[in-house]
Amino acid sequence: MLKQKGKFIVIEGLDGSGKTTQAKLLAASLHLQYGVWCTAEPSHGEIGTYIRNRVLYGEARVSTVVEALLFAADRIEHIQNEVQPALDEGKMVVCDRYTFSSLAYQGSAGLSLDWIQAINKHALKPDLAIYIDVAPEAVLQRLKRKKSVMENLETQRKVQEIYQRYVEKGDLVSVDGDKSKAEVAEAVFTVVTKFLKTHC
Repeated sequence: MLKQKGKFIVIEGLDGSGKTTQAKLLAASLHLQYGVWCTAEPSHGEIGTYIRNRVLYGEARVSTVVEALLFAADRIEHIQNEVQPALDEGKMVVCDRYTFSSLAYQGSAGLSLDWIQAINKHALKPDLAIYIDVAPEAVLQRLKRKKSVMENLETQRKVQEIYQRYVEKGDLVSVDGDKSKAEVAEAVFTVVTKFLKTHC
């Protein structure tokens, strides 16, 4: 009997939107019924580690072309080393950030969305992508840690605009992130279980 292939579920949102927390809560809920692999981008591979240490928290933002290329390279390595092996084992893979983050963040800095999509053309398409929608003003108030070079109001507003485009196109499913952590988790889990009932 052939093993059922897993599903690739992506959680997207602005910095401070709660997406990391919601990805972990979703993974914990799915774990009651499925094998689950919870992961994130930038990955913990060599390229992802470089991005976190040298790009996101540098003194100034590097070239957005360099940013986009680094994220695309990390994504392919991430898929090969973590995501695809877990899917092949039949696991549900929950990923905190994916291609939509590149489109939103580097796109908001002026790069062509078509070009960003082109350099990510070998990236695995997620089975389901969820966007945690929170106002930029609210997320910046939530951030207590050191802010990255992209975590300012102007950038976050532009990022939100691009995310909303993909919600309108139907590529992202929007969930209201302004509610309590438990209410958002319930809404996310409802979206996922509805999807799995029709795709598993």
